[in-house]
Amino acid sequence: MRNLTLRQLRTVSAIFRHGKINLAARELGLTGPAVSLQIQQLEEETGLLLFERRREGMIPTEAGHVVHEAARAIRSEVRHLEDAIAAIKGLRRGKIRLGVVSTGKYFAPKLIAGFLKEAPGIELKLFIGNRAETIAKLKDHEIDIALMGRPPKEIDVRSRVFGDHPLVFIAPAGHALAQQIEITKERIAQEQFIVREKGSGTRISLEIFLSDIPGRLDHLGTEMDSNETIKQAVIAGLGVAFISAHTIEQEVRNGSLRVLDVIDTPIRRQWFSVSRASPAIPPAIEAFEAFLQDKGARYLPLVTKPYPASAFDMA
Repeated sequence: MRNLTLRQLRTVSAIFRHGKINLAARELGLTGPAVSLQIQQLEEETGLLLFERRREGMIPTEAGHVVHEAARAIRSEVRHLEDAIAAIKGLRRGKIRLGVVSTGKYFAPKLIAGFLKEAPGIELKLFIGNRAETIAKLKDHEIDIALMGRPPKEIDVRSRVFGDHPLVFIAPAGHALAQQIEITKERIAQEQFIVREKGSGTRISLEIFLSDIPGRLDHLGTEMDSNETIKQAVIAGLGVAFISAHTIEQEVRNGSLRVLDVIDTPIRRQWFSVSRASPAIPPAIEAFEAFLQDKGARYLPLVTKPYPASAFDMA
């Protein structure tokens, strides 16, 4: 593979995205024959067909998928090299593609603003998605670092804790349990729950909490795909929910939601910064991780005590 070039890899990625020679050529600023030549040369270099030429377009083969994955990894490393060279030259610049699970959107903007005040030369792009989407983008080199509740096990990553992540039970202000103290697990298990999708960190924590209640996990509750929808459902009286305390600060302050005093809660998990394992850490990412370690926790609204006192205080 000595004759492989970055231009050939960019060509593979463009065809992979568009599925058409002419569309890839337009993106790359090349002619159709030039793009075809790049692919032909790379196929000769590998000794394998990278795309099947069909009427509907260019369909990647198994080898095509492997080369495309390598192209993304190499492109990411080249960008990190550019950042490292800039750091050596004394230039405080670089780019970070940050992924945040959906629960983190309630604090991520303030955290990012705080970081950019200290490192104004760094360009930061934010992606927000559910856990599965965030892990997929980290795996595919589409983000550099992710903020999430549990590091993934399916890919080799480097992770560091930067703050507590409390999970609490909530109910509407007029709920019968809103005024009670020391609610037992057995009592809260009798309620109708509004829950996140399967696989979400919050739902897994709820399942663990209720796992010793016989039969309770068979029909956990009504599934909804976002924290905002869950909060509105609880306010409307459709049930109670187990949710990240970071998502409900405003609703608790304005009195539309109550944090329930359930025994053994809040359940305290942790927030992690997660990046792909690599022997070299790009300077921009290193700076962001140092900021998280030093100051990240202060941007997290943390539960101090349940109802009736104010349920939130800023760390």
